Amino acid sequence: MDHKLVKTLLLGVAAGAAVTLLKRPNRFNLDGKRVVVTGGARGLGLVLARELVSRGARVAICSRHEDELARAVADLQSRGGEVIAFRTDLTEREHADSFIDECSIRYGGVDVLINNAGVIQVGPLEEQTEKDFRDAMNVHFWAPYHTMQAVVPLMKKNGGGRIANIVSIGGKVAVPHLAPYCASKFALSGLSKAFANELAKDSIKVTTVYPGLMRTGSHVNALFKGQNEKEFALFSVMDATPATSISAERAAAQIIEAIELGKSELTISIQAKAVALLSAIAPELTATLMQRSTLFLPGEGGIGERLATGLESRTDLIPDIVTSAIDNAAEQNNELKPGESLV
Repeated sequence: MDHKLVKTLLLGVAAGAAVTLLKRPNRFNLDGKRVVVTGGARGLGLVLARELVSRGARVAICSRHEDELARAVADLQSRGGEVIAFRTDLTEREHADSFIDECSIRYGGVDVLINNAGVIQVGPLEEQTEKDFRDAMNVHFWAPYHTMQAVVPLMKKNGGGRIANIVSIGGKVAVPHLAPYCASKFALSGLSKAFANELAKDSIKVTTVYPGLMRTGSHVNALFKGQNEKEFALFSVMDATPATSISAERAAAQIIEAIELGKSELTISIQAKAVALLSAIAPELTATLMQRSTLFLPGEGGIGERLATGLESRTDLIPDIVTSAIDNAAEQNNELKPGESLV
């Protein structure tokens, strides 16, 4: 065969493939869709639920805490949303199965699953215990695994669906003083991509989401160890500053757009994208920077291996004006219990 003809054919195939890849996908219309949001009673989960109901979705949320759910349901219904709520612990397989089954019974199926529930433990490696790692794995790996295993047969029967797993930039780059969190988020990243590759044939698109810091207000419920007051002060400043974080509302809008478009991966915020890119092209430099950063972080001591919430770790080290954005978000996004205050 003529070499020029072969070259022309190959170029034609490559061009066709490029057009296919670049062709704008059909948007998955969320109006009337049945969407499950784990951890949907507060923080990013609640912000996602608000955005979903504004687009006409029928939402199911869950939490371990009945009072949180009641406040979240009132919030969403006040916005005209159709919502059902369940108190459950998704780290238990039978609870996850029952939750998804009940959502399917109440709504007649499940079109979208967003695995958002999370926990964060902040402190030096020396103060982190095996239990901390097991707890993080239960919430970030096993709970999403359970819900995906429960929902996939329903989606296959329905001809397809969408799943989004909220990982973290800490699932791409190991951040010092977040060892259990990062280890479990790396695990979730692999799980999410594995499901994505094998479920595409069934028209189930799985989006792996890597957010950077978000101003959700969840700092008050994060867990701190060691010199917890110093850890909380540093965490809060990074979380509150627009130069290092993104608003929960902007993050939620990007996540939902990625679900609608069926994207395989989404990294949220310029800062997170920069860190991910640096890690990919210069892993040794990234490792060196992360290792050097530990020199400026609090050491062992303080409360040791004991856990304290962010609310319990607040001090006068940081003026309120610095953290006002995330403190306001905590009020707005159901992160505080009745009677709790950041004043």
